[in-house]
Amino acid sequence: MNHTASPTVATIPSANTRIGLRNTLRILLPYFQRHFMDQVKSVWFIVAYLLVFQLLVLQLPIVYSLMICFGIFIVLAGLMMFMEGLRLGLMPLGEAIGSIFPHKAGIATILGFAFLLGIGATFAEPAIAVLKAAGSGVSPSKAPLLYSLLNDFSGQLVTCVGVGVGFAVLLGVLRFFYGWSLKVLIIPSVSVLLSLSWYFNRNEILQAVLGLAWDCGAVTTGPVTVPLVLALGIGVCRVVSNGNANNAGFGIVTMASLFPILAVLLLGLYHYNVEDYYGAQNYRGAIIEEIPQTQNEAVAESNSITFTQEEFQQYQSSGQLSTSHELTVQGGTAVYRDGAIVLENPLVLIEKQESVADVEVPNWDASKSLSSTIKTATYDALRAIIPLCIFLYLVLRYLLGQRLQHPTESAIGVGFAVLGMTLFGLGISIGLTPLGSQLGSNVPSTFAEVSVWQSAINSGPIIETGEWGKIVAIVFAFFLGYGATLAEPALNALGDTVEKITVGAFKKSLLMQSVAIGVGLGIAAGILKIAYNIPLLYLLAPPYLVLLFLTWISEEDFVNFGWDSAGVTTGPITVPLVLAIGLGVGGNVPGVLDGFGVLALASVGPIMTVLSVGLYTRMRKQQMDEALEV
Repeated sequence: MNHTASPTVATIPSANTRIGLRNTLRILLPYFQRHFMDQVKSVWFIVAYLLVFQLLVLQLPIVYSLMICFGIFIVLAGLMMFMEGLRLGLMPLGEAIGSIFPHKAGIATILGFAFLLGIGATFAEPAIAVLKAAGSGVSPSKAPLLYSLLNDFSGQLVTCVGVGVGFAVLLGVLRFFYGWSLKVLIIPSVSVLLSLSWYFNRNEILQAVLGLAWDCGAVTTGPVTVPLVLALGIGVCRVVSNGNANNAGFGIVTMASLFPILAVLLLGLYHYNVEDYYGAQNYRGAIIEEIPQTQNEAVAESNSITFTQEEFQQYQSSGQLSTSHELTVQGGTAVYRDGAIVLENPLVLIEKQESVADVEVPNWDASKSLSSTIKTATYDALRAIIPLCIFLYLVLRYLLGQRLQHPTESAIGVGFAVLGMTLFGLGISIGLTPLGSQLGSNVPSTFAEVSVWQSAINSGPIIETGEWGKIVAIVFAFFLGYGATLAEPALNALGDTVEKITVGAFKKSLLMQSVAIGVGLGIAAGILKIAYNIPLLYLLAPPYLVLLFLTWISEEDFVNFGWDSAGVTTGPITVPLVLAIGLGVGGNVPGVLDGFGVLALASVGPIMTVLSVGLYTRMRKQQMDEALEV
C-alpha cells in the first residue's frame, strides 16, 4: 500500500482552484485596513485639531461638513493606494535602476538620467497640483506678476520647478561621485538665493513672487521624489563608497528643495524683463475687471440681510421678531415728565442682524461638479504617473538590458498609483482645500472682524484687544505645525536612521521633538508675517544667515540630516492644508497681497533646531569624554 501518495493529493489544491470573492476579500481586507490606518495615524491630529479650533475657539460651524468628511476619507484611501502603487510599481523600477545603472553606465549617462528623473518625479508629486489651484485668490491688480505665474504661466511654473529638481538630483549624484561636502553646495546656493531675494524685495512687482518661490522648495520633496532620488543616490554611493556608507543618500533631498526656488525666481525675473505679465505692455492674456473692494465687503454687499414680508407680518401681529435684530432710535423731542425723561415722536429703526446660529449651514457645495472634478483628477494622475513609469521602464529594458522581475505586480502597482493619485486629487479638491481655506479665512476673526467663509455674516474680533487675538492665532499655528510634524511617518524613519548613524548620541525622540518644534515655530512665524504684514525676506534672511554659520561649524553628519529634516516635514497632507490656511488668512487680513511663505518658514525652522541641538549634543559628548579622561 502506498502511504505517501494520498496525503499529497489531499493537501495540494489544483492550479485551477478558485478561492471565490468572499475569501479574496477576507484575505485582502486586513491588509488594506492596516495600510489605511497607517494613513489615518498620519493625518488624524491635524484634521481633529483644525475642527476643534474652529468649533470651540472660533465658535463657527463647519461649512460643507459632509463634503469635507467625504473628501478626507477619499484622500486617505487615495494615499493608501498611491503609496502601495509606489511600493509595487515605481520603487522596484527605481531601485533596480539605482543598483544597476552605476555599474553599467558612464557618469555622463547617469547625470542625464538623474536630471530627467528629477523632472519626472516632480510632475508625479501629489502636492504639485496644489500650485495650479493656488492662483484663484490672487488679485491681478495688486500682484500682477504673481497672478500671471499662477494662472497664465502655470505650466511653465511647474516645468521650472521640475527642472530645478532635475538639476538638484544631477548635482547630488555628482557630489556622491566626487565626495564633495554638502557644505560646499549649501553655502553658495543659499547665498545666491538670499542675494536674489534681496533684489526682488526692492521691487514691488517682483517682491510678490518671493513667497511662491520659497514655498515651491517645500512642495517638491514628497513621497515620489524622495524615494526615487534616494534609490539612485544610494546606488551611486555603493559603487563609489570608500567603505563608509552612513551618509548614503543624505543631502540630495536638500538640493531638491533649494534649486526649485532658484528656478521660480529666474522664471519670474524673465517674465518681468520681457513685460508679458498681467497689465504689462506685452501681456496677451484676458484682462479681468476687478471690483475695488475687499473680499469681505464684496461678499457682504452681495448678500444683504433684510426682513422678509412674512417676518414683517409676524411683527405686526405679535410685536415680536424671532430673528436677531438691532433697534436704533433717531430724532425725537426729549421732555421731562413726572421725574422721567420722555422722548416724543422718535424714529425707531429695526434692522435685521443675522447671526451664525440663524444661518442654515450647507453640508455640500452645490456648485461643485463631481463628474468634472473626477475627470480632471484622472487626467492629472495619468499625465503625472504614466510618462514617469514609461521612462523608467525604457531605461531599465533598453539602456540597461534588464527585464522586470515581476511585470504583473508592477502593472498592478502602476494601476494602484494612478487610482490613488486620482482619489487624492479628488479628495484635495472637495476635502482638504475647503477645510484649510475655511479655517484660514476664519482665523483672523481672533483679532479682526471678518466675513465668515462662504457667508455674509461677520464674526470677530473674538478678543477685543487685537494684539492678544493675533497671539492666539500665532499660538494656534505653532501647535498645528508641532502636532502635524510628529504625525509624519517619514520623521519616524529619519529618527531611526539618525540614531543609528550617531551611535545613539542623537536620540530619535530628541530629533523628532527638535524637528516638530522647528516646524511649529516656522508656521507660527508665517502667521506672524501675515498678521502684521511683514515682508517675507525680513523673516527668512535672519534664520538663513544664522544657518550658514551653523552649517559651517557643524559636523558633516549633522549637516546632512539636519538640512534633509526639512524635507520630511512637508508631506502630501501638510502641504495642501498649510498652503490653503496661509492663503485663507492672507485673503482676509487688510493690506496683505497673498498668504505664501508659510511653507518656506516651516522648512527653515527644523534645520535651525536640529543643527543647534546637534552642536549641543557634540559639546556634551566632548565634555563627557574629557571627564572620562580625567
